Amino acid sequence: MFRSSSRRLIGLIAGLAGLLSACASLDDARGSRLDLIKQRGELLCGVSGKIPGFSFLSPEGRYTGLDVDICRAMAAAFLGDAEKVQYRQLTAPERFTALRSGEIDLLSRNTTHTLSRDALGGNGLRFAPVVFHDGQGLMVSTASGVSSLADLSGQAICVGSGTTTEQNLNDALESQGIPYTPIKYQDLNQVVGGYLQGRCVAMTSDRSQLAAARSGFKDPDAHIILEDRLSKEPLAPAVVGGDQPMGDAMTWVVFALIEAEERGITQANLDSILQKAQADPSQAALRRFLGVDAGLGRKLGLPDDFVVNVIRATGNYGEIYNRHLGPQSPVPIPRGANRLAGDGGLMIAPPFT
Repeated sequence: MFRSSSRRLIGLIAGLAGLLSACASLDDARGSRLDLIKQRGELLCGVSGKIPGFSFLSPEGRYTGLDVDICRAMAAAFLGDAEKVQYRQLTAPERFTALRSGEIDLLSRNTTHTLSRDALGGNGLRFAPVVFHDGQGLMVSTASGVSSLADLSGQAICVGSGTTTEQNLNDALESQGIPYTPIKYQDLNQVVGGYLQGRCVAMTSDRSQLAAARSGFKDPDAHIILEDRLSKEPLAPAVVGGDQPMGDAMTWVVFALIEAEERGITQANLDSILQKAQADPSQAALRRFLGVDAGLGRKLGLPDDFVVNVIRATGNYGEIYNRHLGPQSPVPIPRGANRLAGDGGLMIAPPFT
């Protein structure tokens, strides 16, 4: 009797092991989102579309901004063509649902990297390296007489719902015992509209978004961004967690943009530097980075020269920043923490080895 039961138990365990193996095989067969993008021949990228300097749909129907160029860099790396991107405009509450449902492949929408969004027990996302170091602030009209956080006691503040912005505002004011009334909206445009209509004394968002919004006001000088900084906001692209090939490829495309700036490689000099690397076998590190010597791209499921495709399409990180947020741009934001580490900032890339 014991032997018979043992045999049945062993058979049951073997059957279960077979079932688990079959499930694993099905997961393997489905492959990575990166494979799906290649098969489709197009990257589905989630953006805001309403934030000048980051992602904005021009009157001509073209998306521009730092977040948009990150999408273009990904398409250049994954597909060899930066134009093979379909943009999906998403509100803050929609963005994570769009990722989980597969409506988009990648989110490049001024999204803060947090524990709750990263962890498996939270949103379960995989974040790329930070592409913009930001912090939350408050904007008021100069006529309001408000000059600090304490002056907002008992006042209404416009804020986007379903964001870390809402929580940061509550944390900051509650910790200082400052009562306030939150006026909540679904997206930044609505927050701005409520503020300009006088429904609140102040509006809060990332300082970069406040600067972007103010640039479109009829009289930008009539509004000030307070010195109070409510949070740190490391903004980064994201994909669904658990997909290592997709996560790795996304991560190293961002690092490639930073590394290219560190090396002084730009859109303008890319071809001449590539020619020098091809002609000089002693330039081992440069040859690996540009894919002259094979190996690194294959480890990511990308062509070995993916970096060349990226830089040719968008330029390096500094070029992207200056194009959309530099001194001559419509939304000038001092580079600050977004400078290279060698220049006193926080942007740095690990070795391409």
